[in-house]
Formats: sequence, structure tokens, C-alpha cells
Amino acid sequence: MTKKQVLSIFSLMMITVTSVDNIRNLPSTALFGSQIIVFFFLGTLFFLLPTAFISAELAANDKHQSGVYGWVKSVFRSQTGFIAIWLQWISNAVYYPGLMAYIAGTFAYLISPTLANNTTYLIIFVVIVFWAVTILNLYGLRSSAWFTNLCGIFGLFLPVILIFIMGLVWLFSGEVSHIHFTKHTVLPTFGDWQMWVTITGVMLSLCGMEIATVHARETKNPQYAFPRALFLAVIIILATLIFGALTIAMVVPAQQLSLITGIMQSFDIFLVAFHAHWLLPLIGITLLIGGLGGLNNWIIAPTKGLFIAGQEGHLPKFLLKENRFGAPSSLLIFQAIVVSLFMCVFLLMPSINGSYWLVNVLSAQLYMLMYIIMFVTGIVFKMKTPKSSLIFQIPGGWIGTAIVSTLGIIGCVVTFVIGFIPPDSIKVGSVFRYDLLIVIGLVIATLLPCLSYLFRKK
Repeated sequence: MTKKQVLSIFSLMMITVTSVDNIRNLPSTALFGSQIIVFFFLGTLFFLLPTAFISAELAANDKHQSGVYGWVKSVFRSQTGFIAIWLQWISNAVYYPGLMAYIAGTFAYLISPTLANNTTYLIIFVVIVFWAVTILNLYGLRSSAWFTNLCGIFGLFLPVILIFIMGLVWLFSGEVSHIHFTKHTVLPTFGDWQMWVTITGVMLSLCGMEIATVHARETKNPQYAFPRALFLAVIIILATLIFGALTIAMVVPAQQLSLITGIMQSFDIFLVAFHAHWLLPLIGITLLIGGLGGLNNWIIAPTKGLFIAGQEGHLPKFLLKENRFGAPSSLLIFQAIVVSLFMCVFLLMPSINGSYWLVNVLSAQLYMLMYIIMFVTGIVFKMKTPKSSLIFQIPGGWIGTAIVSTLGIIGCVVTFVIGFIPPDSIKVGSVFRYDLLIVIGLVIATLLPCLSYLFRKK
């Protein structure tokens, strides 16, 4: 019997950071300038910290390490657990077109930047590459693990370090900054609904904390290690996301910022200003590697959780086939079909930025519904479980858990409602059509759990 690995505070912190930190979302938050500082702190208080603590408590006391499905099922019933894991899975399926559009835009910027605004190119690129990565995962985790590790090193950490350097050099070299740091510019006008639109991009940037906390049982003295690891992780996540977004906002004027190629735009302007434009292709390659690594890392995890739920009767049998490599082949193919269909959004909106924003909003709303279920689960779990049997618990007992969960629920509800308000700075067409597309997307995305419930009831 092999000895169980014990994670240090540093290891747990790094797992958490790499699970949440994502530079792809920086242009979506940079769009709102210096006011994103306040919104990131609000997102931390009303979402990031509650998500971290609730998922840590549930994961640490989950003997089977079964993730969101197991947590909810143990407190309520399997059907509610299926709804939760389905919402996690479908929110990622909606998220993939945005991630893939970022990868396609970065690739286009290396060849011909105008291609990034070509809808036909984006759809063809996304469909071909997503199916290629799906086929890679059909050969099992072993064939894709080396690729994910490579992408994590060269595609995440290196670009983040370069963005930090770029921001510092730009700030202290006397170059023109397109944002300003004064009391009036940093503090949002909370009575302006347009300011609250910022929260959608911020909250989407902070999703994924529940993925990292499944390692709670592998941590020595979790009651001591987890709060410290999470505290350090939150500081690093906030520092990278806030400083990265501010750097892009400083370098690229808001009216010229592309949500898909914004990172490449900022590097382009910076390298031209400092006579090092020859580095742009190398930076573009690292961003491509990071984007593909992020896709490859996420494409299988939610699918495996859904597969476990499906084996308990929540999905049709034809979706539960495994191939000889142990991969859930039917679900992976079904996921690729869903992602390909959601790419049609790029044909329905009047601009690429509008399409990109819409899929991000829909993904965030679906994810918020899952998190609301998770927060309610945390409260009920704490009420039912004896204190003496808890490996890790949120300080303050039941009251502490209730306060943390309530803060999280408030953040999720606000994000869900704000999603129906389109930003003025992005061309989305009429508000009615924008909201109608979101409602249609929500109905389609939540249809299968309803059908599953009716089928099981019969």
C-alpha cells in the first residue's frame, strides 16, 4: 500500500492559484479601467473567499472525494447533485467557445490581426481545434498529461511575469497611461448600473476554486494549513488579475480594446514603444500554449464528474460508453457537439466582442446557479454534521458557515441579475435581443436535468 502524499501549504497554495488564475479574462475586466480594483475586492468578499471556504469544508469531509455531485448528493438527494454537476459541466461547455475564440484570436494576431474579426475564421478554427483536443483526450489522461504540464509552465507563468514587467516599465517610463488613479476614477459610481456590469467579468475570473479544494484530505493538519494557503492564494490571484487588467487598460485605449486579442494588443503596443517588436511572435506562442493547456486541463474534469452522476441513472446509457483507454468517449463527443452548436452565437451578434461577452455572461450565470446550490449545501451539511467529526471547518461553527454562504449567495444572485445588462462599450444590438438570447441559452442549457427528472419520476 503506497503512502498517502501530504501537501504542504505552498503546494496547496500553488494548486489553488493555477486552478483559478486565467489571463484570458484580463481584457474583459480591463475594459472598465481603474474601477476594477474595487470590484475585484467585492468579488473576493462576496465570492472568492466564500467559495474557497465552503468547498474546502465540503471537500475535506468528503471521504469519497467525489466533487460537487457527491457533496450535494450527500446532503440532499442524487437528483439535486446531478443538477449541480450538470450546471458545472454545461457552464464550461458554454465557456469553451470564448476560450477557443481567445486562442483563435491570438493565432490570428500572429498571421493577420484582421482575421480576429472574421466570424467565419473564428468558427472554423474553434470547431477544428476543439475536436482535435477532444480526440487527444479520447486516448486517456496519460496521453494528455504531458501536454498540460508543458502548457502550465510556458503558457501561464511566463506571460504573467511578462505582463508584470510590462506594467512596471510602462508605469515608470513616462509613457502615456489611458487610465488614471484618483479618488474619482478608482471609486465606482454605484448608482450607475453600467458600473455593475464589471462584476460579470470579475466573477468569471474568480471561478474554479472548488476544483482545487478536492485536495483537502491530502493536507497535513488542514485546520491550520488551509486558511493560510487560501489566504496566500487569494493575495496572488488578486495581485495577478488586478495588475494584469490595469496593465492592459494603461496600454490599450478602452475604445480600441478587443476582448479576444486584448492581451496581444497590449504586448504589441508595448514592444513597439520599446523597440522590441521581434519578441511578439514568441509571446504569441506562449499565449497559444497556455490557452490550449487550459482547454486540455478543463475538457475532461467536469466530464468525469458528469459521467459519475450519469452512472447512477441520470443520463441515457448511450452517453455512458467508455473506450479501451478508460475515457468517457460518448460524453466527450457529446460535449464537442454542444460546443460546436454554441459557436452559432457568433453568427447571431453584430460584433465579435458582443458574441464573446454573451457566451461569458451565459457561462457565468450557469456557474452562479451551481454555486448557489453549493452554498446552500454547505449550510445544511454543517447543521447535520457533528462538530467532532469534521476534519476541517469554517471558524465560527454553524453561524460562521451561514455568514460565509450568505455572502456567497448574495454575490451569485447579483452576478446572475447583472448579466442581463449589456455594457454600453460593446456592440450587442438591441437590449431585447441580447436578453432574449440569454434566456434562450439558459432554457436550453437547463433542459436536460428537467428531462432527466421527469424520466426518473416515470
